[in-house]
Amino acid sequence: MAIKVLIADDHHVVRRGLVFFLKTQPEIEIIGEAKNGREAVEMMQTNQPDVVLMDLDMPVMNGIEATRQIKASCPEVKIMILTSFSDQDHVIPAIEAGASGYQLKDIEPDILVQAIIQLMKGENQLHPKATSHLLTHLTNKNSTERQPLEELTKRELEVLREIAKGKSNKEIASSLYITEKTVKTHVSNLLSKLDLADRTQAALYAVRHGIADSN
Repeated sequence: MAIKVLIADDHHVVRRGLVFFLKTQPEIEIIGEAKNGREAVEMMQTNQPDVVLMDLDMPVMNGIEATRQIKASCPEVKIMILTSFSDQDHVIPAIEAGASGYQLKDIEPDILVQAIIQLMKGENQLHPKATSHLLTHLTNKNSTERQPLEELTKRELEVLREIAKGKSNKEIASSLYITEKTVKTHVSNLLSKLDLADRTQAALYAVRHGIADSN
């Protein structure tokens, strides 16, 4: 089945351009357009998208607040931020609000399609610039919750470190010389032990606790 996508962007040309391109993709079905965050929130119940492509800088309600409200009422919906901003003041609040992906508007169209598809498969989709800001900002913070990490096995820590790099299960399996099925088991176990909802939260947790850049 096609992935149902709602586009939220206040720039008409950008929004229509996304609609025009994505409608040519057999894997994607455009089910709605919103010109601000409030409209996106209001459209959730009637449109029921799988993925929301969310701009950040919008009138009436910005993308961060819209993301927060959508995830509160529809936690199963995936939200991918699509913006021109890659600074930490935008990246970090967006991820903490519940966004599962963060891409910049200069992304190649075909790569955007693949990012949407991978997002639906449970892969966190963070632009390298966004990941860099997360690392810079969060690895300098002192950890106050070290205990859950002690419950992880050495292999689970290795998998967590790879997740923080934005790698897919297949890529992690190749890096660690284990099967993709084993990776999935480790991911499930570490999410449970750390009380995290998904891979994006796991990546954020890893950089916050200095796991991502450790050897």
